[in-house]
Amino acid sequence: MTRKVSLIKNLDWWTIFLYVLLVFLGWINIYAAVYNEEHQSIFDISQRYGKQLMWIGAAFFLAMVILIIEGKFFSAFAYPTYLVMIFLLVAVLIFGREVNGARSWFEIGGIRLQPAEFAKFATCLAISRYISQFNFKIHNFKSLVIAGVILFTPAVLIILQRDAGSALVYIVFVLVLYREGLSGIVLFVGFLSAVLFIITLLLPELYVLLIILGFSFVGLKFMGLRFKQILIGLSAILIAFGLVWGVIKAFQLNVSAYMILIISISLNIIPFLFYIYKERLKNVIWVLLIAVGSLFFTFSVSYLFENVLESHQQERINDLLGIESDPSGAGYNVAQSKIAIGSGGFAGKGFLNGTQTKFKFVPEQSTDFIFCTVGEEWGFVGSTAVLSLLLLLIIRLLFLAERQRSPFSRIYGYGVACILFFHMAINVGMTIGLAPVIGIPLPFFSYGGSSLWAFTILLFVFLRLDANRMELLR
Repeated sequence: MTRKVSLIKNLDWWTIFLYVLLVFLGWINIYAAVYNEEHQSIFDISQRYGKQLMWIGAAFFLAMVILIIEGKFFSAFAYPTYLVMIFLLVAVLIFGREVNGARSWFEIGGIRLQPAEFAKFATCLAISRYISQFNFKIHNFKSLVIAGVILFTPAVLIILQRDAGSALVYIVFVLVLYREGLSGIVLFVGFLSAVLFIITLLLPELYVLLIILGFSFVGLKFMGLRFKQILIGLSAILIAFGLVWGVIKAFQLNVSAYMILIISISLNIIPFLFYIYKERLKNVIWVLLIAVGSLFFTFSVSYLFENVLESHQQERINDLLGIESDPSGAGYNVAQSKIAIGSGGFAGKGFLNGTQTKFKFVPEQSTDFIFCTVGEEWGFVGSTAVLSLLLLLIIRLLFLAERQRSPFSRIYGYGVACILFFHMAINVGMTIGLAPVIGIPLPFFSYGGSSLWAFTILLFVFLRLDANRMELLR
C-alpha cells in the first residue's frame, strides 16, 4: 500500500495530463478527417475513429501495466528487449505484409502491427543502458562504434523494409550522444553533410566539385598556409586541367569536364604536399582528407538517391527542392495540404466544416497528413495550440530528464524527447512543404495503433523511471 501511494505521489501528473489531452485532441481530429455522415457516432468501431478509440483504450491499459512494473526491470531487460525487436525486424522482412510498397507489417487477426515503431523504444532502452555503463567513454572510438552499431542496426533493417522515413528517426540519437559529451564538431559535420546532400541534388557534379575545391582552399588558408602557396596550388591545378584537356581533345576521347578536373586535382596532390611539407603538413592533410571524404559523400548521395530511395520518394524530394514540379503527381499531397491549411485562416472553418477535409482532397489525411485537419478546421489559433502542447510536453520531458539521478533514466528521457521532436518537426514540415513526404506519424494524433502504442510505451516507461528518480539504475 505504501509503495502504491509513493508511486502515485511521485508520478509527474502534468506530463500525464498533456498526454491524455493530446490523445483526446488527436481522436477528435481523426473523427473530423474521415467523418462519415452515415456513421455519425464517434464510437462506431466500423469507422477509423471508432477503431482509434479501441487503440486509445489499449494504450491506456499499456500505460497502467508499465506503471506497475518496477523501474529496474527496464534497465535489466534493455538488451533482451532490443534483441527481440531486432529479431522481429528481420522476421517482418520474411513474413511481413506489404503495405504501400513497404514490407513493414505483421497482420494478426485483422490487426496490423509495425515493428519499426516499437524498435525506437527498444533502441532507446539499449543505447541508454550502454552509455550509462561505467566503462563507456564518449571520446573513445571503440565505444562510439558500438553505440553506432546499436543505433543503426535497426535503421538498416527498416531501410530494407523500404521504409526510409522510420529509419531517419534514428539520426536524432546523435543529439542524445551530444548531451552526454559528444563533440559539437560531429553536429557541425552533420549539418554540412545535409547541406552537401542538397547541393549535390540541386547542382551539376562539376559545380559541386568546384565548391568543394573552393572550400578546401579556404580551409588551407585558415590552417595557416600563405596566400602565395594557395595561389600556386590553384595555378598548378588549372595548368594540369589545360594539359589534360588538350591530350583528351588530341586523342578525341569522350571525357567530361568533371573527370578532367578530378584527374587534374589528383595529379597535383602529392607535389603540393611536398611543396608545403615544412608548414603545418598535418593540418593540410586533414583538409585534403575532408575534401576527399566530401567527394566520396557526393558519390554516395547519387547512389543512395538513385538506388536506395523509391521512385515516389525521389519525386517528392525533387518536388520539395524545386528540381521538378508536379502538382498533380508527386507534389499533389503537399499542394492540397498547403491549400487546406491556408484556407483555415486565423480561426479556422470550424469543426467538421473543412471542405478540403470533407471532400477528401488530401490523401492519408487521418495518418501522415492529420495536421491538415487541424489547420483547416481550427486555423492558425488551433495549429499554434497543438504545436504548443507538443512542445510543452517535449520541454517537460527535458526538465524531467535533467532531474534524474540515474544516467540510464536521463539518457532515456532525452531519447524520448528527441524522438517526439523529430516526429513533430518532420510531420508538420511535410504538410507545409518544408520537409519531404517520408511518411512518419504526428505523435498522438495520427491514426493507427502501432504508432500510438509505441509513443505511449516510450513515454510511460520514462514516467515510471522518473517515479524512481532517486534510485541509481545501470
